[in-house]
Amino acid sequence: MAKQIEVKNLLEAGVHFGHLTRKWDPNMAPYIYMERNGIHIINLYKTAAKIEEANEALKKIAASGRKILFVATKKQAKDIVAEKAANVNMPYITERWPGGMLTNFVTIRKAVKKMASIDRMKKDGTFMTLSKKERLQVDRLRAKLEKNLGSISDMTRLPGALFVVDIKREHIAIKEAQKLNIPIFAMVDTNSDPREVNYVIPANDDASKSIENILGHVTEAVAEGLADRKADKDAKKEEVAKKEEAPKAEAVAEETTPEVAKEAKAEAAPKAEKAPKAEAKTEKPAKKAPAKKAKAKKEEEEKAAE
Repeated sequence: MAKQIEVKNLLEAGVHFGHLTRKWDPNMAPYIYMERNGIHIINLYKTAAKIEEANEALKKIAASGRKILFVATKKQAKDIVAEKAANVNMPYITERWPGGMLTNFVTIRKAVKKMASIDRMKKDGTFMTLSKKERLQVDRLRAKLEKNLGSISDMTRLPGALFVVDIKREHIAIKEAQKLNIPIFAMVDTNSDPREVNYVIPANDDASKSIENILGHVTEAVAEGLADRKADKDAKKEEVAKKEEAPKAEAVAEETTPEVAKEAKAEAAPKAEKAPKAEAKTEKPAKKAPAKKAKAKKEEEEKAAE
């Protein structure tokens, strides 16, 4: 189970700080607790409830085996998102969002394959056959691709969900996900429109402590989902192994039964031979009884004749 989300921890991380009141989006009104010194304060009880709701959904997506793409290109969030996403083996974008990353995924995959082909060239030695100038160009291209797409090299299909930090900054990613009906999870500050997101987490998206706190809860839920998936796989493997062992055990039993039957027959044969002899012995006295009666009759008849 994921650890309990405590409002005190959220408060200490500064999750409750919103933007200046003049920059607010009226659609964020339900998540705002109060205004203080010209800054909106976010209701942390609602934030905690929304984190739990998002965690449940993310856990299911991770358990289904689909990827969750983390997007954060702002300076404060870059390193945190890269670290947390890498810990749960999920793809992430922390540099410039490549236009058409989702809507033109086939082309992006070609660029990733290009990166893989350069790696193969270096391994098989064909890279060294190029001229010095060509080698420099290929190295620069490889470095550029690694920087922009290195973190999504394992993503072979469209992600199951998108997790975004600061939806105003990542508006292109949001639009692409909406077009493809990919569920969007996001940290939404008081200056953003929560209607663009499927799972809203009202929080301060500018402070690194706040981002780290929220991402900590989120990645824990993802890790739980992955653990559940692994446990299910192991259970299925055990079932398959048991099913494969059952026919083998039956075959062994069938092989042994004829031998057991032969032994039983061999044991039963001497007993069967002894049994008729015993019957014959019991029958002989039965034959003597009528002979005695005949003798007795003859003696009576002789006596009568005398």
